[in-house]
Amino acid sequence: MTDPVPRFRVVPRQPGFSSRGWAIAVGVVWLLSLVAVWALATWRAAPGLGDTRDQLRTAERSAAQQKRQLDELNQRMVTLSRSDQISRAANTELQSSLAERDEEIAALRADVAFYERLVGATAQRKGLNVHSIEFSPTEAGSWNYRAVLTQNLNRGAISQGQLRFSVEGVRAGKLATLAWDELHQRPDTPGQDYSFRYFQELTGNVMLPKDFTPQRVRVSLRGGAGGTDQTFDWKTRG
Repeated sequence: MTDPVPRFRVVPRQPGFSSRGWAIAVGVVWLLSLVAVWALATWRAAPGLGDTRDQLRTAERSAAQQKRQLDELNQRMVTLSRSDQISRAANTELQSSLAERDEEIAALRADVAFYERLVGATAQRKGLNVHSIEFSPTEAGSWNYRAVLTQNLNRGAISQGQLRFSVEGVRAGKLATLAWDELHQRPDTPGQDYSFRYFQELTGNVMLPKDFTPQRVRVSLRGGAGGTDQTFDWKTRG
């Protein structure tokens, strides 16, 4: 009995590259070509790239310097603005102060002229006298008063005593008088002392009801050498 004929034959493989090997080789060559191209481009662009980097660093330094200068200028502007505001405020305050001083000087000159007339050789001789009384309102709602007392009849004498006054006016549509105690809002209020040779200025503070309209002031001076009563129209001053 003969052996059966085999259906498959074993054929020995010829030496050489497979398709996979060729693909790997082509890939390696492609990568090497890319590296070569990149190296060549870098080498050719290197001089220009260095210049560009230098220019970038120079521009960055210049920008930083300009920013510092801008910050300094802004700070100077702020400082100058504040200084200008302070100068304006100081100038305004100084002008206001000078105006007040001018008013005070004018008032003092008027007082000096008055006192010179009072004690001068041609002055009219008068005994104890209330020369004037004026009032000025306060922010608290009260009234400051200023009374000037004089005498030049006896230049060697000292006039001493107490001042009181009442205020006449209209309240709730009727005539009314506020006495010294009512003006000070407490009972048994002592009078204001005075003592002078030629003149004296007395000042103080009183309260008036809100519904009271003042019209006249009746001033009373009482002392050891006698006294006087005088009536004045209500007068205000700034």
